[in-house]
Amino acid sequence: MNDRPTTKRARPTFTDQEALLFHSQGRPGKLEVVPTKPMATQRDLSLAYSPGVAVPVLAIAEDPSRAYDYTTRSNLVAVISNGTAILGLGNLGALASKPVMEGKSVLFKRFADVDSIDLEVDTEDPEKFIDAVRYLGPSFGGINLEDIKAPECFIIEQRLRELMDIPVFHDDQHGTAIIAAAGLINALDLTGRDIKSTRLVINGAGAAAIACIELLKAMGFKPDNVILCDTKGVIYQGRTEGMNQWKSAHAAVTDRRTLAQALEGADAFFGLSQKGAVTPEMVAAMAPNPIIFAMANPDPEITPEEVHAIRDDAIMATGRSDYPNQVNNVLGFPFIFRGALDVRATTINMEMKIAAAESLAMLAREDVPDEVAAAYQGARPRYGKDYIIPVPFDPRLIHVVPMAVAKAAMDSGVAGKPIVDTTAYKAQLSARRDPIAGTLNRIFERVRRYPKRVVFAEGEEEQVIRAAASFVGQGLGQAILVGREDRITEVATFLGVDLEAKGISIQNARLSHRNSVYAQYLYERLQRQGYLFRDCQRLINQDRNHFAAAMVALGDADAMVTGVTRNYSIALEEVRRVIDEKPGHRLIGVSIVISRDRTVLVADTAITEMPTAKQLSEIAIEAAGVGRRLGYEPKVAMLAFSTFGHPAGERSDKVREAVALLDNQRVDFEYDGEMAADVALNREVMSQYPFCRLSGPANVLVMPAFHSASISTKLLQELGGATVIGPLIVGLDKPVQIVPLGAKDSDIVNMAALAAFNIGG
Repeated sequence: MNDRPTTKRARPTFTDQEALLFHSQGRPGKLEVVPTKPMATQRDLSLAYSPGVAVPVLAIAEDPSRAYDYTTRSNLVAVISNGTAILGLGNLGALASKPVMEGKSVLFKRFADVDSIDLEVDTEDPEKFIDAVRYLGPSFGGINLEDIKAPECFIIEQRLRELMDIPVFHDDQHGTAIIAAAGLINALDLTGRDIKSTRLVINGAGAAAIACIELLKAMGFKPDNVILCDTKGVIYQGRTEGMNQWKSAHAAVTDRRTLAQALEGADAFFGLSQKGAVTPEMVAAMAPNPIIFAMANPDPEITPEEVHAIRDDAIMATGRSDYPNQVNNVLGFPFIFRGALDVRATTINMEMKIAAAESLAMLAREDVPDEVAAAYQGARPRYGKDYIIPVPFDPRLIHVVPMAVAKAAMDSGVAGKPIVDTTAYKAQLSARRDPIAGTLNRIFERVRRYPKRVVFAEGEEEQVIRAAASFVGQGLGQAILVGREDRITEVATFLGVDLEAKGISIQNARLSHRNSVYAQYLYERLQRQGYLFRDCQRLINQDRNHFAAAMVALGDADAMVTGVTRNYSIALEEVRRVIDEKPGHRLIGVSIVISRDRTVLVADTAITEMPTAKQLSEIAIEAAGVGRRLGYEPKVAMLAFSTFGHPAGERSDKVREAVALLDNQRVDFEYDGEMAADVALNREVMSQYPFCRLSGPANVLVMPAFHSASISTKLLQELGGATVIGPLIVGLDKPVQIVPLGAKDSDIVNMAALAAFNIGG
């Protein structure tokens, strides 16, 4: 068990006025409808509406399943409430629930790329609510019920599941149950307990509590080992006061009558009730290594501070974000619906819920990426008492949970469209939330087929060690860390990375048996540039970039990645002392710019400050080669402030000259220029120049100067919402990539894969 002191993280604070401004500024609310097809011309309108829309109408009338192909139904969920149980605020009515339902819709989109519409139904009558929702089935691929009080929520969900052929899911019930079950799986693992013999007490007998007890029993808890309590005490067989059919289904055979009595010797506690329901004395009476999930919001049944004041062997979880182990429903519903929608499931059954819980539990046991550490304000969590549940910011959730849910749907026979290629499906899932994953997927797959030895020059840095472990763990190849063995081992132990188990090797430059060979090689290269042998020996001994580059140059490693601790230009200068440009090629920097609907390459973003016409033509050839290696058919635009001679300017002349040079070389890719960026990227604007040679919008942009390339890519990243990878080094004789100063481990892994792929040629 990896124990660390429980620390209370800073809770986000804001005033009521700030919250109101957030929801009112600009467009009121949190949602808007954005068309996914062009609506710029009369032809577009004719296709989108009359008469073109008649074609899919007739197709769907002939075969209703085609609605998933021709409409938004395959990716659309309705978030529906009547406002009878809004958060912890109670019954405030349907209209008052709208901000919450809009927020839920935003979370669907943010975390799983599921489109969502919020619907507020103004009735407290269960039958009227059911009738209002049941007839909406053709509009949606799924129904997410929210903030409906018990016991009406049980009736509504059950009836709608019977009446509708799409998934109906009451998140207040099942979302909480799934996330809590995931945490409990890991708590049982850490305390060495068997689910079949664990004694559990659940306090609160509302929607979430009933769902928890049903899910846990389905997972293997014995009914005799589970006691359910409400405000009147233990729910036991024979009790008549305050009972209903849902409570009665879980009445225990026991002589215990109070919560305090139920908790004596109990292994685990689930609280879904109210602040202060559990006392320190009750906790003291529990079994050794108790598991306490105090999930009442906004204040738990008992706080972690109160628990840890009386015993230090407890595992705690709450519903709050300012304590470790938050039971947060956002870990569940977006990804559960993602998997259900993708296989066109007719329901979300118990098998799918169990699969979601188990996949979340297993994810918490894996090494965490930088995105997770950022959510913990830099304190990197490791599987243990204070990290048994993943956090919503974990980018792996999008492909882990939906994959498990989809598989369970297929295995249990409720999938209308089974997935044939699960590997491709996982890649599609990753691309939904992380566009980089979609662009790099082909590269990662190739690197896995042909794994390489990659040397990580700055091997003593935490994020580099994590990146090396991830690189190996993903099957991308072997990792070599350069640095002092004792320091690397110390840091790796602190991080919980088992270097030996992962097969990660360490190279100490000063102690390497190849040290003298590398020094002699470097001396032969630099002796006519003013370097003495002892200078080269010192560079090999003391500078890890020189040592790592020499490993690659002499075939002791296949590729290299560096840059975490040094500026890009300095790292490149050090590498170039050891490795030459590839004969017949030009050294350039290429950045991959990934926006919502397209990917473009931009060059040169790192090397030549003010390229000549000849250099621009060479940059175009190199960049087009990168495009081909990435799987794109290059369409190269030679950019300038002018377009085909207007307005005239001296700086545009060299761009036109570069195009003429390409004409003479008879290159095998599309190119044209000089042109402004909007002409290059916008089909409609480009159509104003019918003589333009490009068959469509450009995917490779050659900038007229280094400064314009650097400025534009950074602007796109910061203001345009684009993701920028690079600059990638292109044109070296050996594969080397340089990450930005202070890069995260995920960035380092991406660059290591690009180096192993030899994106630079």
